[in-house]
Amino acid sequence: MSNVTYDELWRDAQCSLDEIIQADSNLQNSKPQKDRKKIHRNVSELYIRYIVICNKLEQCYDQVIQPQKRSLMRKLLDGTLGRILELKHELVEVDLSEYNYCDDVLMKYGILPQEAELKIPTYIRRERITEILERRKFISDVLRNVGALDEIIQPKTLTELEAIRLIQTHERARQGRVRFQFMKEIREMKERSTIKSDVEPSDPVKEITATMKIQKVWRGYITRQRMRKRRIEEMLLIGMVQPSQVVSENFRQAERIRNHRYEKQTEYQDIYDKMLVDTREFVKNEKSAIMEETMRIELRSWINEYFQQTGKIPELPSAESGGSRMILSRQGTESSLSKSKESSSSKESKKSKKSKAKKESDTEKSEDDESDPGIKPVPSNFLPELIQANLEYQDIWRGKDESGNPWQLPYSEIVLAEKTREVEEEVRAGVDNIIRDDIEALQAALDRDKGHKGKRAKKAQKRVRRSGKKSKRKKEKDLTPDRTTESLFEELLTNGIIKHVPEIYLNSFKGEKSYANFELWDKGRDNLPTIGEIRQLVSEYCILPLATENIRLLSPLVRSVLIAGPNASGKKMLVHSVCTELGATLFDITPANIAGKYPGKSGLIMLLHLISKVSRLLQPSIIFMDGAEKPFVKKVAKTDKTDPKRLKKDLPKLVKSFTNEDRVIVIGTSSSPWDGDQKLLYQTYDKVIYIPRPDYGTMSMLWKDLLYKYAGISRQFDTSAMTKICDGFTLGRVIQSISEVMTTKRMVQLRVQPLTHAELVNALSARDPVYKEEEEAFLAWFSKTPTCRKKQKAIELELQKMEEANEKQKKKGKK
Repeated sequence: MSNVTYDELWRDAQCSLDEIIQADSNLQNSKPQKDRKKIHRNVSELYIRYIVICNKLEQCYDQVIQPQKRSLMRKLLDGTLGRILELKHELVEVDLSEYNYCDDVLMKYGILPQEAELKIPTYIRRERITEILERRKFISDVLRNVGALDEIIQPKTLTELEAIRLIQTHERARQGRVRFQFMKEIREMKERSTIKSDVEPSDPVKEITATMKIQKVWRGYITRQRMRKRRIEEMLLIGMVQPSQVVSENFRQAERIRNHRYEKQTEYQDIYDKMLVDTREFVKNEKSAIMEETMRIELRSWINEYFQQTGKIPELPSAESGGSRMILSRQGTESSLSKSKESSSSKESKKSKKSKAKKESDTEKSEDDESDPGIKPVPSNFLPELIQANLEYQDIWRGKDESGNPWQLPYSEIVLAEKTREVEEEVRAGVDNIIRDDIEALQAALDRDKGHKGKRAKKAQKRVRRSGKKSKRKKEKDLTPDRTTESLFEELLTNGIIKHVPEIYLNSFKGEKSYANFELWDKGRDNLPTIGEIRQLVSEYCILPLATENIRLLSPLVRSVLIAGPNASGKKMLVHSVCTELGATLFDITPANIAGKYPGKSGLIMLLHLISKVSRLLQPSIIFMDGAEKPFVKKVAKTDKTDPKRLKKDLPKLVKSFTNEDRVIVIGTSSSPWDGDQKLLYQTYDKVIYIPRPDYGTMSMLWKDLLYKYAGISRQFDTSAMTKICDGFTLGRVIQSISEVMTTKRMVQLRVQPLTHAELVNALSARDPVYKEEEEAFLAWFSKTPTCRKKQKAIELELQKMEEANEKQKKKGKK
């Protein structure tokens, strides 16, 4: 797409953002409400609309090449992402569920479910791509030097049937190579035995026939390509081919254009940075002296006028409150003085009226508020930033004529105005200090003239903490003060604590969203999440909060997440996708992985110190534990020699040590979470994500997506039958079955011997599904998680209130 297209997309997003900011501000100022469904409707509407706007802004920021626009888009994008995370946590508190359904909002605004899924911004990884590649290369080099690369490839245990097939495959390959070598030798012998004739003179007729043959072959190739393209378009139209499996020339061209725009972004950003430095030097050298002289003259004239009117020497406002800017921004000293006198009397009368009205309203509402105050909107940390960025867009970019800048180069006049303001603020701070000294000298001289001794006592000013919020983290003793980050990183890497993560993106965890859960939720029934909802939940809890330092600092804090589900349901895949999307470092503290490493109490202290220190130095970081329930089990099996209780006391302390300033999160996975002490488990993990067995929609999508990527598979193959057959199997079991059947040899034979259902069923039958007992155990455990317990208590309270109301009505009727 062109620059004009992205500008129109940005303009459309800004119009929607302007509307939603007003609605969001009204919601922030609204009174507490008791109706949970009404609150859900208001918050979910903001949540969905912010997601749609965020996806548009992300698309614009990814491809727009003008650096000043990208700077503003980045502010808007970060603010929108942060506000989405805040609204998500509000929805969880309102619905008392981690999974929220907003189908009524989608129908109201005509939004598709795919459009309402939050996309992970590409800048999270792309802006750190060099750092990520260097770190991965360093990990590979260290593991190769140590000889520990075998740990990356986990050895696979083969059954007898699989071993026989593997031996047969290699034996056929060996026979094929021998046969090829034999035929090659025979062909060479024939060529040596034949006598080559002299080169015949060129014949024009033969050349023409050769040219015609070449043309014939080329025309046939072009026609076949054209017909193939038409056939694919027709099959896409009628839904016989999945769009994800079609790679067309247009897609390749779009990829080339995207990469070209990335290069232009880097080039223009360098030009913009150089322009900032040069413009600042120009303003400082050419205009700072004039600014300083003008400010001095204005402030001294203000002091003179104030003294002539009042007979007193004024005080300059403090630097925290704005300094001389507060004085010079006023229209005149006389009007400000008169207004201050009038406002003092009017304020007193208004205060008395307001206090009376408040007392009356408080007496009326006191009875209702004592029983149930309702749910109050949580103040937002990102809404003021969004308002400020939106005002900047309205002032600078809305309606700006860019016909004179078709190449989207930086605007020098905007840079000049920005750097002029910066230099002006620096000059103002220096002038204010000089004027304060002059005011003190004038006051001292005035006191001497009036006969006062000593200096005038200064008013005590409140101390303002410039560092922002006070960090709650306690200072820990550094056990490795003399070691570099590289040496600590290499030590953890050689010991297997830091892992080499395969690159798996979150969109490869494929699955549909639910289209029936909203109706069940609306009727008050419990419902299980689908794969699409779990994918979005992982991005909102694990990926987006760690995207930038600003988002992590101001968004709701999530220190740890527990992902539970049956075997082969995709838990480790989600952990790897989180690491890939963030470009994060993975620290594996699984009990089996740390067994025998850093022994003893002192060794454990050193291990936790290294993990805590290095994870903060290499942010963002993921601390991973497989078998998250094992540190909290009551009895350890005699066969388990990994000492799983080693981290029982220290793991909760490690989790609580992380604050909003740390882009670190602890992720645990479990296939039997009910085995551990539930109280300790929920003290360690803030959020719980349960992956149930996939529903029909997800399984149908998976079969089509995995099978139709093979060229020889007939589009008449009944995937719906396979979807029904594999009900109860996890996604991992289905993927393993398909990969076992679709070998290289089988793919070659597809055109002659079509794929049958029996082959896939045989492969599936060799794997265990999710049995009924295991699923019931998961559901019983999930119903006792903290969020589900809150929901049950809320339902019980509502039923109790309804019973009390019915009893009161019965008593009134008897009277």
